[in-house]
Amino acid sequence: MESLAELLKSISNGPLLKDREELRKQLVSDTAVREWRLLYPEVTEEDIGLNLNKFHQYVTERNHCSQCPGLERCPNDFEGHYTVLSAETTQNRCYVYDRKVSCDKYTAKQNQDSIRSRIRSFYVDERSLNEGYSADEILSKDWERAGAVDKVMDYILTTKEGGLGRHGLYLAGPFGTGKTFLMCYMLYELAKVGLTGAIVYMPDFSEDLKSMFQDPQKLKETIDLLKETDLLVFDDIGAENMNPWLRDHVLGTILNYRMNRKPTFFTSNYELDDLEKHFSFTSKDGEEEFKGKRIMDRIRHFVEVIEVTGYNKRNKDN
Repeated sequence: MESLAELLKSISNGPLLKDREELRKQLVSDTAVREWRLLYPEVTEEDIGLNLNKFHQYVTERNHCSQCPGLERCPNDFEGHYTVLSAETTQNRCYVYDRKVSCDKYTAKQNQDSIRSRIRSFYVDERSLNEGYSADEILSKDWERAGAVDKVMDYILTTKEGGLGRHGLYLAGPFGTGKTFLMCYMLYELAKVGLTGAIVYMPDFSEDLKSMFQDPQKLKETIDLLKETDLLVFDDIGAENMNPWLRDHVLGTILNYRMNRKPTFFTSNYELDDLEKHFSFTSKDGEEEFKGKRIMDRIRHFVEVIEVTGYNKRNKDN
């Protein structure tokens, strides 16, 4: 049986040691390591030899990052992170430490995910929240709606500078002029400064509420969320099948709580007077002018009306 001394001798003279020595030489001559040693001149070539794995990881990941294939295809051991080395000398002995640091792409993604997590959508296409157009692109997309875009931008800037107000916006205009997208853009921009938001597509929301009769807890949680979120958008209001319960006990409850507290926003094909007529008639109870006026009183005095004009962007021929 081979003795321990003979085994150590065979290792010290074997190919493994030669490979490690060759790796050490490569690392010592590597540009990244040479630049690093300017910060830590106390680190010797022997220290590098004692920490080959750390330096090899450092150089490998630096090379990966210099030719980054994108966060989704990151070849590093820990996606979106790279190795950083530091050194410290204690009692005449040098210690090399490694740690993982997130790259700019990973940090940007985390920030984006954090922003999106502040926005809840109910039955609204998520792409409307994630398109990420710049202000210039939004404006140049259709110059006919420039006035509406300017007012939305002003609202965003005012809120960023002065904090959350009590009044929202009412975007009225024809189909396909970008009312929903402008509201999604507003939610996204204000989520960047920490505000929460929700956007509700009213036609689908009114239908889904029927199923919540069987789940009172879900209904309560949904209404509470819409009451408490910083920014609430009722999208395409007036297009829903109106019933007394939706008008008086859902919309009425939410709007009554939010007025004088937090802003509520609306997009609609109706002007305010036409929306009041919509609220004043239900298939169950017929004409109820007083109740229509009551709920409009919770809308009319707490919004700035913005007319959104322009061409129908859903028409692929345009």
